[in-house]
Amino acid sequence: MSSHVAKAIARYSASALDLATTSCFLLFQDIRLPPIKTQYPEVERLSVEYGLRHTYGSECQTCTRTGGAFRRPRETCIYLVVYVDDIVITGSDQDGIQKLKQHLFTHFQTKDLGKLKYFLGIEIAQSSSGVVLSQRKYALDILEETGMLDCKPVDTPMDPNVKLVPGQGEPLGDPGRYRRLVGKLNYLTITRPDISFPVSVVSQFLQSPCDSHWDAVIRILRYIKSTPGQGVLYENRGHTQVVGYTDADWAGSPTDRRSTSGYCVFIGGNLISWKSKKQDVVARSSAEAEYRAMALATCELIWLRHLLQELRFGKDEQMKLICDNQAALHIASNPVFHERTKHIEVDCHFIREKIASGCVATSFVNSNDQLADIFTKSLRGPRIKYICNKLGAYDVYAPA
Repeated sequence: MSSHVAKAIARYSASALDLATTSCFLLFQDIRLPPIKTQYPEVERLSVEYGLRHTYGSECQTCTRTGGAFRRPRETCIYLVVYVDDIVITGSDQDGIQKLKQHLFTHFQTKDLGKLKYFLGIEIAQSSSGVVLSQRKYALDILEETGMLDCKPVDTPMDPNVKLVPGQGEPLGDPGRYRRLVGKLNYLTITRPDISFPVSVVSQFLQSPCDSHWDAVIRILRYIKSTPGQGVLYENRGHTQVVGYTDADWAGSPTDRRSTSGYCVFIGGNLISWKSKKQDVVARSSAEAEYRAMALATCELIWLRHLLQELRFGKDEQMKLICDNQAALHIASNPVFHERTKHIEVDCHFIREKIASGCVATSFVNSNDQLADIFTKSLRGPRIKYICNKLGAYDVYAPA
């Protein structure tokens, strides 16, 4: 949701405020236990406790509603994001924001942290021109924990000539260290789309990692060392058109010959969503692999459309899906039974319905301008830099 909050801030040219509460973990109702035979049979009720599910979230929702905050589809909205004890508020109604803050202050022990700068490991740099999300501190902490702060940087997160397979090399003595590091890198992909594909690759060997897989993870760290402060820029470009790029690397896995789907979605020219995912089945052709990737991206487009309607963003206009495979585009737009598609699962064909209804329009793009290319395969340094610039990569810490 961080990218969607940033888009809201950029759209309204408004600042986001950060609040924190000190009683968020407390339960707001007694928890009673059924009679059980224990060494303390008289215990049937738990006192207010920390960390259980029914805590601050539901109480905060009740509180904001008593203060007059409801979902009003035809009025100016204030966006409230709550995560445990942290609250982010943004919107165009500054008077309403102040009233909401005062209402929260009267019901909870709340501290105003001022302008939003840091949230869940994500750094937020706000200015009149836009918002930049990055994870520089988080990236540097990873490098420090692994002793890679002084490593030699590289311009690619994964060697294009290397194909990782299970059992490649000696098993690691501490596989838990590998899993923890990959998990941290996975969280870093929130603001680093350029490492989504290599992280998805090394994530396939969590069960039995070997030294070759560890070397691949170290390579990702060396790439991060080159630009630890790189993030994503969000600007108000005056429109909210939804555009998705989709791509697939046919039979790219050397182990099972399954393809990799990749997509990225822009709202108003700003990168909002992206994914690199190995397909569940073996595709019989490049067209089939691309078609399956288009179906995956269409699901994301539809979900984002519902989200935009919920947030009252923009107009209910046709979404655009861009692909670089003419055969896949033809399959998507042609509902006639075809020998090449009769074996494809029915759920993949719903894209035809969305195209026929006018919800989604497909378009062809040259492979050189395919921005989803970075989510399906290892690329060379210049190609990565070109796509990152198109995706809106921005480093506020880079020298001017």
